[in-house]
Amino acid sequence: MMGRSSISLTPEQVAEVETLAAVLTSEQIADYLGIGRRTFYDLMARDETIAARYKRGRAKAIGAIAQSLITKARSGNLAAMIFFLKTQAGWRETAQVELTGGQGGPLQTLDVTELSTTTLEALANARWLPNTDALNDAAQFMEKMAKLQILSDQREMGHAPAERD
Repeated sequence: MMGRSSISLTPEQVAEVETLAAVLTSEQIADYLGIGRRTFYDLMARDETIAARYKRGRAKAIGAIAQSLITKARSGNLAAMIFFLKTQAGWRETAQVELTGGQGGPLQTLDVTELSTTTLEALANARWLPNTDALNDAAQFMEKMAKLQILSDQREMGHAPAERD
């Protein structure tokens, strides 16, 4: 059984790797050279010159782009400034949303653990959904919830009016 023949690059191809690495991925370089990606990785592992040329080509491209970015940021390009600060200085955008109740007061909440089983079932089977305006007004929503609780409590005690269809 014969092993595979060893593939090697010509000196011109080795030199070309550095130029190509500035603009192509390793897979694209392999395609350009007419070899498989795995074969290209194996070549870099076997030949330090190929690996060094690949790394140098990538580093040169990154350096050139970074220098251009810094030049633009220093000249007042806001997008370049923001990008640089986010990627190099750890800056990040955060969104903070604060909710308040009516008149800027605290939100009203309802502890559903305190609701009876009947009330929870009534809520689960409710045929109505509060409209957007009601949801925006916490007081209206809480008022509806309180009425449901009262009706549920009355039903449990046998004092509720008959349901209408």
